[in-house]
Amino acid sequence: MKINGKPYRTIWPGAGGDAIEVIDQTKLPHRFETLRLSTLEQTAHAIRSMIVRGAPLIGATAAYGMAIALRENPSDEALDRAYDVLLRTRPTAVNLRWALDRMRDTVRNRPRDARAETSWREAAAICDEDVETCRRIGEFGLDLLRKVAATRPGETVNVLTHCNAGWLACVDWGTALAPVYMAHDTGLPLHVWVDETRPRNQGASLTAFELNSHGVPHTVIADNAGGYLMRSRKVDLVIVGTDRVARNGDVANKIGTYLKALAARDNDVPFYVALPSSTIDWLLESGDRIPIEERAGDEVTHISGRTRDGSIAEVEITPAGSPAANPGFDVTPSRLVTGFITERGICSADEAGLRSLFPGTGARRP
Repeated sequence: MKINGKPYRTIWPGAGGDAIEVIDQTKLPHRFETLRLSTLEQTAHAIRSMIVRGAPLIGATAAYGMAIALRENPSDEALDRAYDVLLRTRPTAVNLRWALDRMRDTVRNRPRDARAETSWREAAAICDEDVETCRRIGEFGLDLLRKVAATRPGETVNVLTHCNAGWLACVDWGTALAPVYMAHDTGLPLHVWVDETRPRNQGASLTAFELNSHGVPHTVIADNAGGYLMRSRKVDLVIVGTDRVARNGDVANKIGTYLKALAARDNDVPFYVALPSSTIDWLLESGDRIPIEERAGDEVTHISGRTRDGSIAEVEITPAGSPAANPGFDVTPSRLVTGFITERGICSADEAGLRSLFPGTGARRP
């Protein structure tokens, strides 16, 4: 995707081949800055602090983090330590474990003097595959949007999304937003309702930044406005991303997704979840077992933004001393999901649907 006319991925190898560079998403939308990550600890901090975020990008960053660690020390002990350090950074997004398992399996039986180069190539391959996977998700989602548009010729298709599942959450394209970009680029009349997504405001800060940069018509709304808009028949469908999907089709995504799904069901609005197959956790029978990350309360009590004089400031919005709870995710039951948009097509939100597209998967972790 492009920022100020320049194409960017969210992660790329740095000069010298011993580090990576990423977009610092904590500075968006008011400042665009990149960071160089050259150690395991820096990479783990970037994931933990949400400098990088979004399930696919977390996995890609962790893969490079392991490669960076093995360039410094290719021993079995360093491999296991890097795996453990990175796995602890974010508990909900299963792409993290998927990428680390893949990296460990790739290099475990390689000679030590070949591990660094092998791991670097594998991390790059994970990134390239994510771009292609998201492109395919976009194509299948585009067909869905075209079908919606065909039912209302000449009218604008209104899509509601929650959190950020665009290219900033992936290496490029995105999941939920990939169909939106493709539809816009083909001339399909389309408008996106962007939930602000408190806390952290990934919708208002990141999704709006992306859509604005790409020229996609959109409107930022308070989180609680979604139900009203659906009841007012101003939403044609909802498309969200996900951090983990259990085998039965239950979906973990940014807190507030469950409420959007309930409103969609009550108003007969189709509710789709876009996901790469790496986000499916075949080991979990249901969403009841998905670990929900509890983040710091100051993400609720404080907010940053641009002041009238143009400076960036963080302010406290709650009374001093008031505690805050901050569950980062909720689980939407599969019965509320119309379907999954994947790199292999669209399927029903249940185990039969997932296995129809991904047969033979779900083997236990080594």
